Amino acid sequence: MSENSTKQWALILGGSRGLGLATAQKLAKHGYAICIVHRDRRTDMESINNSFSQIKVDASDFYALNADAINSEKRQEVLKHMGEMMEEGDTIKMLVHSIAKGSMKPMVSDPSLRLTAQDIEITSKSMAVSLYEWVQDILNSKLNDSDMRVISFTSEGNSKVIPGYAAVSVAKVALEAITRNMALEMAPLGVKANCIQAGVTETASFAMIPNSDIIKENALKRNPSGRLTTPQDVANTVYLLSLEEAKWITGTIIKADGGESLR
Repeated sequence: MSENSTKQWALILGGSRGLGLATAQKLAKHGYAICIVHRDRRTDMESINNSFSQIKVDASDFYALNADAINSEKRQEVLKHMGEMMEEGDTIKMLVHSIAKGSMKPMVSDPSLRLTAQDIEITSKSMAVSLYEWVQDILNSKLNDSDMRVISFTSEGNSKVIPGYAAVSVAKVALEAITRNMALEMAPLGVKANCIQAGVTETASFAMIPNSDIIKENALKRNPSGRLTTPQDVANTVYLLSLEEAKWITGTIIKADGGESLR
């Protein structure tokens, strides 16, 4: 973090729980101003606000909006508000994409339960294409740091087949391709873009995967450390990629899985 009076912001999409929340907590402790965009029910807001309370204590500034991060009007609303909050010299240094909004349907099932092409399109829009839209609008609004880091989360489902995971698998592959191309084409603008491939992590979105209990059991057997990846493990990796020393890392997939994918 810069030691001058200006603030560097971390904009976290899907930051109310899981990997996004752990990342917000980590970056706040290192002096970042935090903006979280999340989509949650009113009944969940008490516990979410409790999670945000410590972030508010640690962060140099804080803003949260309960809105659909996929919606273009809401995206413009967030960036407009950030532009009004930010003082001269403030920038968005980190964009962290942790949106988990996708279909978990099998390809072969009763027609009413079967995965459709529209399911795949919606999932890809939410979990992959939306990253590109946010980056483009940040650049268009000129709120970006000259050394902006763009980070998103992929999974082993990018190459391994998991029943019921097809739509998300397609989205993860697309996410990685978008990341590589942004790293190439946006390099002259100072953008560094990377994906983090986490090991199996117990989050609300993981629990929605069909047969997640079996996946968890297998992960514990495969991981050399004999434990699952935690959100904090992943947040630590995000922080490492935020450092000055990591500015030459771009367009790649960083595995934060304790060696789980080795076997």
